Amino acid sequence: MHSGERGSKGFGALLRFHRQKVGMSQEGLATRLGFSKSQVAMVERGERQPRGRFVTVADDALGAQGALLALAEELFPENGLRPWTEDYLAAEAEAVALHTYQNHVIPGSLQTKAYAQAVYTSNRYPTYDDEEVEKQTAARLARQQLFHRKPPPNVSYVLEYSALTRPIGGPAVLKEQLHFVLDIQQLRHVEIQVMPHDRQTHAGLNGPMILLETAEHRQLAYVEGPSGGYFVDEQPDLGNLFGKYGILRAQALTPDESTKLIERVAQEL
Repeated sequence: MHSGERGSKGFGALLRFHRQKVGMSQEGLATRLGFSKSQVAMVERGERQPRGRFVTVADDALGAQGALLALAEELFPENGLRPWTEDYLAAEAEAVALHTYQNHVIPGSLQTKAYAQAVYTSNRYPTYDDEEVEKQTAARLARQQLFHRKPPPNVSYVLEYSALTRPIGGPAVLKEQLHFVLDIQQLRHVEIQVMPHDRQTHAGLNGPMILLETAEHRQLAYVEGPSGGYFVDEQPDLGNLFGKYGILRAQALTPDESTKLIERVAQEL
């Protein structure tokens, strides 16, 4: 067992101690954290490092008086990801279903290395240095384990046509990116649909969204804006987002029609 595993098990044992001390179940703590029960269980067993706001909220919810915070600070160095990003990635890594609508760029879980680097080096504020670009890119590429997990999750995307044609990184980078999308489209558990540019209106005009179903079949939505992301897990907002996505899929091109369109866009580059 290497030091990272020992650290994770040590933190997990302390978390379990404080949880049991206050008589809270794993499910109860998961509800307070906004995570799944399985995520809490994995942290307690030392199979996963606590991510994002997990430590802060757990320390407060269990009355640990800073003990969890102090141990986490010692054991787990910062990886450069924002807390809300870590929270989302932890949920995505265990989701049994994932549905994404994106209108500006190719979704992060579908991005190639060159495309992701181009996104992170684009004109933005604040500007990332080279080390940060590599760190963010590596985290983004790691999300592609989603496509190869067993059992496979149910995955779908609805992409705006403009996301397929914006030449982020230049024509060569975009062409490679589109071919990668086509490769992923061939997986049996993945469906990719395109929203045609000539549709006057549709259900996603308010912006991107990501919908998830946890291993416990709990539904969540994740919405990200310029200043951060947040989960939606309460009605009626959650139901409204799932309803919007269902309408989006009905309004978009079919998967077969979308494949032909993506192939045509790639050929013209």
